[in-house]
Amino acid sequence: MQVFGLPGYIIRNAKGASRLLAAQTPNIEAARRRDALTRWRQAMGRGLTSQQAAQAVGVPRATLYRWTKSAAPASRRPRRVRQPTRPQGLGEAVERLRLDHPMWGKEKLGPILRKQGFATSNATVGRIIGDLIRRARVQAVPALIRKVAARGAPKKRPHAIRKPKDVTFEKPGDVVQIDTLSIYPAPGVAIKHFNAYDPFAKWTVARPCKRATAKNAADFLKHVLQEMPDPVKAVQIDGGSEFMAEFEKACADSKLPLYVLPPRSPRLNGAVERCNGAWRYEFYACAELPTPIDKIAEMVDAFQHLYNHHRPHGALAGKTPAEYLSSRRADETSQSHMS
Repeated sequence: MQVFGLPGYIIRNAKGASRLLAAQTPNIEAARRRDALTRWRQAMGRGLTSQQAAQAVGVPRATLYRWTKSAAPASRRPRRVRQPTRPQGLGEAVERLRLDHPMWGKEKLGPILRKQGFATSNATVGRIIGDLIRRARVQAVPALIRKVAARGAPKKRPHAIRKPKDVTFEKPGDVVQIDTLSIYPAPGVAIKHFNAYDPFAKWTVARPCKRATAKNAADFLKHVLQEMPDPVKAVQIDGGSEFMAEFEKACADSKLPLYVLPPRSPRLNGAVERCNGAWRYEFYACAELPTPIDKIAEMVDAFQHLYNHHRPHGALAGKTPAEYLSSRRADETSQSHMS
């Protein structure tokens, strides 16, 4: 009978179960023999002779007598096993090559050994490598991969943590997202633009630097705490190295929770990433930048004021961030008076 329409995993599991039941494993075979012996003895207990009982069970009497001594099937392994015939020095050559190239297997070592004059196959080389691994003469490739992965695992940071699921942000000042933007105004000239953004107030604070270092990031954090219109309660960053060391210590000294994003998750900092686009295309792509970084900083301050006080924001129904915060505070004041 064929059954159609069953899920693939059921069909695969059924095939595996049928193969398991058909397999003559030692335990299953021993149980079958003990069952035959039990039925043979029961038949003789009902008055049949040993020969008649053996015919009823369907097993020769001599075999049943042999099973009474041991029901477990004997090993079929020959007493004398053919020893592998390998060229002299092949094992040492394989071990030497594998120690020189720990990640290479039989497919790479085999051709090299044949070029060295050894008449051997890749399969033989693979068996020698397996024997060397069992004797701990060489390391298995999975063990080497795990070692490399452990070596490259990120170290525990003293202050930064992943944002807990029960932590929520609901109003301006609850969190400020900080990121860096790389700008290349001329060949060989780079600007590292630090940008802090409040995703609720849509307020930006920025500063250009020559390099994205942790010290510059720590100095920028002090600037952000002074420029943000609401007290900052938490900071969210990506895993950039500029947000470690001095920056992390500055957050700890200011008693600010520091939430670091998981790897390859820029969408979690989507608000500041969107603001980076405004800086890149509305400011840096349109301005004629001078060479001194302090002159660029003056222009950045001017655009920052324009963004926060004069640029209408679509997410704020056409209001500027300053107008939004002003109306929000007015509503909060009126509600407090009414209560």
